[in-house]
Amino acid sequence: MAELFTAENLGNLLMLCFLQAVLGFDNLLYISIESQRAPVAQQKAVRFWGIIIAVALRIILLFLMVSLLGTLTEPFWVFDWEGVITGGVNFATCVFVFGGIFIMYTAVKEISHMLSVEHLGHDIEGKSGKSAAQVVMLIVFMNLIFSFDSVLSAIAITEVFPVLAAAILISGIAMLVLADGVTEFLQKNRMYEVLGLFILLIVGVVLLGEAGVAASHAAHDEALAIHIFGYPLIPMSKSTFYFSVIVLFAVEIIQSGYSRKLSVERAATQKIGPH
Repeated sequence: MAELFTAENLGNLLMLCFLQAVLGFDNLLYISIESQRAPVAQQKAVRFWGIIIAVALRIILLFLMVSLLGTLTEPFWVFDWEGVITGGVNFATCVFVFGGIFIMYTAVKEISHMLSVEHLGHDIEGKSGKSAAQVVMLIVFMNLIFSFDSVLSAIAITEVFPVLAAAILISGIAMLVLADGVTEFLQKNRMYEVLGLFILLIVGVVLLGEAGVAASHAAHDEALAIHIFGYPLIPMSKSTFYFSVIVLFAVEIIQSGYSRKLSVERAATQKIGPH
């Protein structure tokens, strides 16, 4: 037990906690938005149990990946349709493709729903189209999708299972602490919910990009990178992703301020009226 508390392991734990915090932003955003689809009285419990179950399953996933790393990363199919699609497919490729498409579908569906709602107040009261159990299952499932790249990144830093598990537990506790606050903020500032959905749309694109290099990175063979119509399917860098998020927030804040200014000017003009 004493050999776990080495300077190297403690340093790796700090690095992993930072990694989980960076990669966990989109996960927390999804949990906060999706939990609002459950009956209002059960939303807090949905977030709690969704995160608890997801963290437990993430540790199980971590154990399986550490144990079966070679099997899971080995490509089981190689496309060789020159000029159309080439590259290898492994388990991670399938997870990223399915997760990316599902997240993009969810974001587009929710944005369409918001555009079709006539009364926002009625929409808030009527967010019970899914049962609590259904929402918990979705949160758990998507948490595993989101965690896949973070688990792979974590294994690249260290393969000491207790250190990896501790980082996951700490990130789970952080999500439990922050989830209610993020959800409350989105409920009070509904324009940011739309912003959050567009961020999730970008997250879907990020996951699809990760699928393009999953097999090549795992096998350390660039020939396995996926190319579609001769163009490589490359992942978006984290710096580009967060820059996009910052730009979206800046546009929203500036646009909101400008809209308020226009409203004040229109109200002042109407009060003066024609003489």
